[in-house]
Amino acid sequence: MPELPEVEVVRLGLEAHVAGRVISSVEVLHPRAIRRHDMGSLDFCARLASQPMVAAKRRGKYLWVELADKAAMLAHLGMSGQMLVQPSSAPDEKHLRVRFRFTDGGPELRFVDQRTFGGLALAELVEVDGTLVPDSVAHIARDPMDPLFSRDAAVRALRLRHTEIKRALLDQTLVSGIGNIYADEALWRARLHGTRMTDKLTKVKAAELLDHATDVMREALGHGGTSFDALYVNINGQSGYFDRSLNAYGQENRPCKRCGASMIREPFMNRSSYSCPRCQPRPRS
Repeated sequence: MPELPEVEVVRLGLEAHVAGRVISSVEVLHPRAIRRHDMGSLDFCARLASQPMVAAKRRGKYLWVELADKAAMLAHLGMSGQMLVQPSSAPDEKHLRVRFRFTDGGPELRFVDQRTFGGLALAELVEVDGTLVPDSVAHIARDPMDPLFSRDAAVRALRLRHTEIKRALLDQTLVSGIGNIYADEALWRARLHGTRMTDKLTKVKAAELLDHATDVMREALGHGGTSFDALYVNINGQSGYFDRSLNAYGQENRPCKRCGASMIREPFMNRSSYSCPRCQPRPRS
């Protein structure tokens, strides 16, 4: 699933190429792409026609386009969703699901989704702590790249929980934007095993871990995000390449870049965790 850096790459592209343009028409080519819009495709298309795309916004891994009158279009990228800007003359992609045309006659916005786990939906914007967000995102915490993010508040929230630290990092109501890849990378940098309990962390160590998570996501953003296949792309269809810089995630049986020990993979919530058994020993029970 795309994490904060991958979603931010898409947001930046939408802000540059779509924000400020007015929708002339919408074409839904697969009903699953708007399954979260209960009123169906005709209503979805009618409500978006003549709407301006005011700005592209994000909180954590959640992406949306602000419309007029405190409305928004949420974009759930899922495992393979792509928002592509293409000239109208470009051939349709094999897995094109929704097409947006604009009144200026310029490039189209296309939602392409091979696995159809993603989708688009309309939502109402509500104010949460002085910021407008879609009502379905109101419970999501600020992410470390949000100018109003409070590291001290996040540290307090983490240490008040009694849970494993990796589970806490993935809890989007505590700190948003961090997924499995960047959690493993932050834990490796902090020399912490993911099963360490949050209420056993010192304030200094918890703050250090959040700083590492922020740093690794900023670095990934600078590389265009992490791409393991052709499904993770920006609006121009280009893949990121931070996967070449990963220290932990996906490094099973490779030498740790810090101490040389063989990296290990452990099962975690139907996924995998990667760590160094020497630098990140399991905590004693």
